[in-house]
Amino acid sequence: MSQLTTEPYTSHLHEAIQSLEVALPVLDSGMDQDEEWIVVNTECGWQKIRLHDYGDVYVVPGLYEKWVYDLFQCRSPQKVADLLLPAIQEAGQAPEDLTVLDLGAGNGYVADVLRGRGIERFVGIDIFEQAAAAAQRDRPGLYNDYVVGDLTDLPADQESLLAQHSFNCLTCVAALGFGDIPPSVFAAAFNRIENGGWAAFTIKSDFMSKDDRSGFSRLIRRMLSDGAMDGDVHEPFVHRVSTDGNELVYEALIGRKRRDIPGGWLAFN
Repeated sequence: MSQLTTEPYTSHLHEAIQSLEVALPVLDSGMDQDEEWIVVNTECGWQKIRLHDYGDVYVVPGLYEKWVYDLFQCRSPQKVADLLLPAIQEAGQAPEDLTVLDLGAGNGYVADVLRGRGIERFVGIDIFEQAAAAAQRDRPGLYNDYVVGDLTDLPADQESLLAQHSFNCLTCVAALGFGDIPPSVFAAAFNRIENGGWAAFTIKSDFMSKDDRSGFSRLIRRMLSDGAMDGDVHEPFVHRVSTDGNELVYEALIGRKRRDIPGGWLAFN
């Protein structure tokens, strides 16, 4: 079994990260999380890129890692690995027993961390073609397959690709809320997991409050209260720092899927 490294980078990706020239805005306070941006020196000169414009981010080799993991000190992939692996082992399963559907897969950082803990089979899904291309560029061979599209309305060829796999684990790390992955897409991914399988995801604590308007608070609370998922682990943690240097608090949830999410549960969204 390979060992977890703090930086799951190939040598060429490490070189790309080290060579990047970037600059963050100087702020006292006040930038919303989905408004954060950076300027990066590319072959076309200095460019301003917003973090949530993921397609633009993934085009630049090493930018996501340098920005999110080096500068912003993101801890979410390691947190999920630290919670998921003991849970499955306590349940009498081995990491190599899992086939993971990695929702919002990006260029594969989360799957690479989990591979370092012994999980071997991953299928990525992301709405951005640039993410799939970046995963192949940065971590070739990591994913058994990679599906591109909206999970609630996949093109026929992508649906056929996804249907070739049976999943007993869903991961979705730092990708829920802010309109990036809506509740309907999360529910569709959850429903792809076999009953008794695992769900491991993180979400900003704001989206779990009673004032939340994204739909996630009500959906997740109902999943736990009405028996769609066992809430084996529910732990707040610091996801990363913001551009201002403030800590962003998320919640990690790890549990077993017991039944599908009915469509009626999404009617409020």
